[in-house]
Amino acid sequence: MLVLGIESSCDETAAAVVTDKKELLSSVVYSQQEHKAFGGVVPEVAARAHLDKVDFIVDKALRDANVSFEDLDAIAASAGPGLIGGVIVGVMTAKAICAVHGKPFVAVNHLEAHALTARLNNDVDFPYLLLLTSGGHCQILAVEGVGKYHRLGATIDDAAGEAFDKVAKMLGLGYPGGPLVEKYARSGDDGRFDLPRPMIDKAGCDMSFSGLKTAVRRVVENFEAPLSEQDKADVCACFQRAVLESLTARLKNGIRLFKKDFPQAKSLVVGGGVAANGALREALQALAARRKLDFYAPPMNLCTDNGAMVAWAGMERFKAGLTDSLDFSPRPRWPLDPSTKR
Repeated sequence: MLVLGIESSCDETAAAVVTDKKELLSSVVYSQQEHKAFGGVVPEVAARAHLDKVDFIVDKALRDANVSFEDLDAIAASAGPGLIGGVIVGVMTAKAICAVHGKPFVAVNHLEAHALTARLNNDVDFPYLLLLTSGGHCQILAVEGVGKYHRLGATIDDAAGEAFDKVAKMLGLGYPGGPLVEKYARSGDDGRFDLPRPMIDKAGCDMSFSGLKTAVRRVVENFEAPLSEQDKADVCACFQRAVLESLTARLKNGIRLFKKDFPQAKSLVVGGGVAANGALREALQALAARRKLDFYAPPMNLCTDNGAMVAWAGMERFKAGLTDSLDFSPRPRWPLDPSTKR
């Protein structure tokens, strides 16, 4: 079977074609450069860029895969959560293709796409424990199956990826900030500045990064002279270490809770844009080994937003009989766990 996936929830316009045999036949991503001047994503600018590029991106994905619309079994689109202007562009494009060619439509939760990506490249069995961490979301979830998620914890304020971007902006590193902070951190002294580890000793799995971000701002503002490149590297290293220690501490609690409900489970998975951070992957690999869990992460190019993750989530839902009508409404908010609202 073949599924086309379309992604447009933030600042990447992407499309991909996957098979039910886990073959990625094509993956085309256009990363919008228009936002660099603003130091962050501008929703209206993003929506217009999606509108300009989506037809070309879809056409290229089909040509790269050497398939036509008639060959497809279903069309999937990221239908939320996200910047609603961009989400509408992707959803309406997918619906138009379905209407013209008589194909089933699959509305994919963007978070579910991240949650299932590791299964595209690995044999990861349900259930598994997931750290989903990106610019807009940071959650610890028990993944019981397609469409079956239970949230154990989430950030109560900023997401980890957002904090990375904000720290990069404070230091004048550029946008997107996450990869730049990681790059600077490699040559930094991670013990130079005393930064907090928010909620590290509290019960449960909720997280917080706003206070850490504020602490970094205070460090930067206390410099009397402009920061040198080494100063920036040291700030990045200390900040990144604080984030990793906070995440791993919360995951330790998450593993205990997860194991109580699923003692037979054996996998820890990470997904989302921050999953591309090499230091985080190493820390999670070590944590998983200590807890006798297998660790899985998507390939680097499938961590940030892309069409392949939407296509694969669409394939999983389609095979489970979970399709949607063409009157499905795009959603700016759409929690994976229906019992939670934030």
